Amino acid sequence: MIILGIDPGTAIMGYGLIEQKGNTLSALDYSCWRTPAHTPLAERLLMLYENIEPYLRIHTPDHIAVEELFFNRNTTTALAVGHARGVVLLAGAQHGLPIYEYTPLQVKQAVVGYGRAEKNQVQQMVRGLLGLNEIPKPDDTADALAIAICHAHSFALNQRMGDLR
Repeated sequence: MIILGIDPGTAIMGYGLIEQKGNTLSALDYSCWRTPAHTPLAERLLMLYENIEPYLRIHTPDHIAVEELFFNRNTTTALAVGHARGVVLLAGAQHGLPIYEYTPLQVKQAVVGYGRAEKNQVQQMVRGLLGLNEIPKPDDTADALAIAICHAHSFALNQRMGDLR
């Protein structure tokens, strides 16, 4: 199974493409898409769409995993992330891809085993689980890979649980 993990944002959108074969996970591609500062929101969203749409066409993932919107004190940031998520959801839907959403707590729990793990702990586990030499940079890229790993673990567990019913 090939999974595209997305850490949505309007300035930086991290992405990580992983493959799961049995119990083995491997990174196929990872980086981020950036939009220039001070660019109007509508133009940023278009730029993000123009990056993700052809990426989906070329890499043909089986699933997309995206971080769920997390509300904190900065509602402006939360709204911008919501817009970026919308671009991902639209592009995924256009390609007929199943989209799965995970909270930051779920991602940390799936990757580290502890929902309140520190960012560095998650990054070290991403590096180790994917057999990478270094922690992927920027943080948004490591987060996207963590989201993809979370989906790989969660989907496999949910499939097994479904088989037991």
